[in-house]
Amino acid sequence: MTSLLKRIKNSVAADINEILDKKENKNPISLLNQYLKECEKETEKVKKLVERQYKLKEEFTKELQQAEELANKRNHQAAIAEKAGEEELLQFALLEKNQYEERSQRLKESIKITEKQLIELETKYIEMTHKLKDMNISRLEMMGKENITHAHVKMNKVLDEKGINDQAASNFEEIEKYIDSLEQKINTTYYQNTIDAKIAKLEKDMDKSKEDSLSS
Repeated sequence: MTSLLKRIKNSVAADINEILDKKENKNPISLLNQYLKECEKETEKVKKLVERQYKLKEEFTKELQQAEELANKRNHQAAIAEKAGEEELLQFALLEKNQYEERSQRLKESIKITEKQLIELETKYIEMTHKLKDMNISRLEMMGKENITHAHVKMNKVLDEKGINDQAASNFEEIEKYIDSLEQKINTTYYQNTIDAKIAKLEKDMDKSKEDSLSS
């Protein structure tokens, strides 16, 4: 258990920056993803150990309850045997009573140790889950920075007049002119439709007003 906890502690305490600073021909995000997978495996192992420790505690508790019940039973039987003057039964009952009491004491110690180990495992498991969460956030932050970097590189290639040839510049200007042309057509169509709608409404209102005057 001590060696396992030490291994887990070393795994959790590993510095991400130290791993990312390795002189390897790998993307930092790829390194972080690889480290995350390893930590996830270790975290899953600890989770299973926590579950197993709970089961062990339950088993010890059941055994303790049974031992205490049998010790009380033999104690009661010893009292009856003593009153009846059955020496042989008395000695047998006392012998088993002592055995069950010793077993109960041993089980109590085992439960204490199990509970202590359980607290250590649960604490370590919580630390590891928080560490994984923090590393996932770091990975998202790094991905965001990587995206911005790539975007800036591409934008600089487009916007840098010295970095593009005349043909590319010409194409870019043509696209801008085409967009302006579309915008003008849209505005003209909108304006025409607006005028048509307004005139149609005026004409309708005039007709209605004329009908009202005739009817009156």
